[in-house]
Amino acid sequence: MEEETGKKEDLNENEGKNQKEEIFTRVVRAGKRTYFFDVKVTRKDDYYLTITESKKRLGKEGKFFYEKHKVFLYKEDFEKFTEGLKDAVTYINNGRDESQAPIPLEESKTSDEQQTHTTEEFTDVDFDDLGEK
Repeated sequence: MEEETGKKEDLNENEGKNQKEEIFTRVVRAGKRTYFFDVKVTRKDDYYLTITESKKRLGKEGKFFYEKHKVFLYKEDFEKFTEGLKDAVTYINNGRDESQAPIPLEESKTSDEQQTHTTEEFTDVDFDDLGEK
């Protein structure tokens, strides 16, 4: 009986740690996709946002699984990210007529971003294993 009590206390202690890491969640269901907006906190008490897109897929063996894609957004990038998202949404909502030509990608970048990259230069990184057990 004492063993069970000890395990239960350990579980409660771990739940407190997880609650501190993830402090706010908003779930948005949109058609076949679900988006999760999770505010988390680092060990140094800095906030960051993870945006997860989840899609239900049918696997080869006929079983369903969830395909997930995550974006990590840190506090120092919130303003620039918000501006870019707002500009993109405004462009889409205003329609794509001839009088409103899109800004060429190279012109929309700042001078320090105007570098050309090939796909070989980037490393494929899987963030699913970061901070999750």
